[in-house]
Amino acid sequence: MGKAERERLNQSLSGHLNTIHETLQLLDQTPASSLDKLCWDDVVKTGDQVSKQATIVGMLWTGETPEAKAVEENMVTYFNTLQGLLLLSHGSMVGAGPTLSSAIHASIKQVVDCSFKLMMETVSSYGSRNKDFKLVVPQLVGAVWEACDALKKTPASNITAIGRAMTQVAVSVKDVLREMKELKPGPSNQTEAASHDVASHDDTRLNDNDSLSDDLGNDLSPEEMKVAQTAIGVMTETVVVLKELIRTITGLLKQEKPKDSGNFVDTLEKLLKLCQEIGVQIDELGASLYPPQEFPALKAALEKISSIIDEVRSKVESLTSPSEAIFQACNDLKSSMKQMEVTLDCCSTSEIESIMQNVSLG
Repeated sequence: MGKAERERLNQSLSGHLNTIHETLQLLDQTPASSLDKLCWDDVVKTGDQVSKQATIVGMLWTGETPEAKAVEENMVTYFNTLQGLLLLSHGSMVGAGPTLSSAIHASIKQVVDCSFKLMMETVSSYGSRNKDFKLVVPQLVGAVWEACDALKKTPASNITAIGRAMTQVAVSVKDVLREMKELKPGPSNQTEAASHDVASHDDTRLNDNDSLSDDLGNDLSPEEMKVAQTAIGVMTETVVVLKELIRTITGLLKQEKPKDSGNFVDTLEKLLKLCQEIGVQIDELGASLYPPQEFPALKAALEKISSIIDEVRSKVESLTSPSEAIFQACNDLKSSMKQMEVTLDCCSTSEIESIMQNVSLG
């Protein structure tokens, strides 16, 4: 293979990579609302074409070393198809909020990254007698296939993208809840703790069968166990609120307009941020339940969650025909938080009395 041929291929590849890189930066820019929104199905179909082009690359390089002209022609076709994918993706982002835009950008960038690796590896190895190269190519082609196939699972609307992000928060809260259920009292306190039905909260609403673990630390005092039990109630009701909110959001799918980038999408984005803030406070709540329990931190987390729930109610009320179930879930959560606040106050008083009794007046 001539040195001139390799240099020409490398120059051609460099030019294509630069063009794609510049076009990819379009996805960081918000398309004008005056543009027609393109259908995500068209993006998926073009992704299938990129996948087919990757297959052709694999066939080209796994046989005898191809002619430089054939490689160059293949390169032009591949990158033209990839360029079309990027332009269609940008057009599909008309009216997209930050969450949907981020999801689209991540999916498209994965296709671009895998494509770059495939083309760079094949061109840089042009004329090589390295047998391992022919084993690597199918793997690189497979990576492009997977990235293109993932486009089919990428959310095509703001509601779908935001609903998925909210679901991630709900899963995170359930993880904390599951961890809290594994807390248990010290050996001397188990009889007393058994009288408190930790499972009194409606766990069936969480669709899981979690129970208290028997193999973790036995280091909670009776008062700390009472606090942990009320916190489990708060977390349980928080999951219910998140589930009802997700149900409310996804129920609006038919109301989302192709070019709607105004108050509707803005409200959805704000609701997502509020959900994420709730997730942060639940993490704080869980961390503060380990002994020695931090009562001030627990109260601060409850106050913040309460404030966030008020904002959630306000935002939901601005949506069209919200379900009454979401408001009931918010009320139930508020009740659980009040119960926990009462328990914290009682335990604080008991702790102060215990300290006073142990003070030596001599």
